[in-house]
Amino acid sequence: QVQLVESGGGLVQAGGSLRLSCVASGRAFSSYTVGWFRQAPWKEREFVAAVSWGGGNLYYLDSVKGRFTIARDNAKNEVFLQMNSLKPEDTAVYYCAASTRLVPRTPSGFDYWGQGTQVTVSS
Repeated sequence: QVQLVESGGGLVQAGGSLRLSCVASGRAFSSYTVGWFRQAPWKEREFVAAVSWGGGNLYYLDSVKGRFTIARDNAKNEVFLQMNSLKPEDTAVYYCAASTRLVPRTPSGFDYWGQGTQVTVSS
């Protein structure tokens, strides 16, 4: 079993930045696809970004391209989501997730989930 713990959320003004971290424990974490999802009040959980097991393939939600960056450090069992130029519509609980599948981009494609970290962007 893979266990994931997110951190780095908080309250930030529009235009500011946050860096989210996901630390994993378990076997062979470096072989997993890792993604970030978010869920805002009254909305479904949506895909934000994902990185392949080798780190060479990156995928982003269109609305965050150019603002968010996903990266992984397999030696530390850690994945990051750098969020710049934050907007109020980015407010949500952010979750990291891991999958043995080839870069899925839907919640059903991921096998393991963290507890989430709250990101609030004020105007």
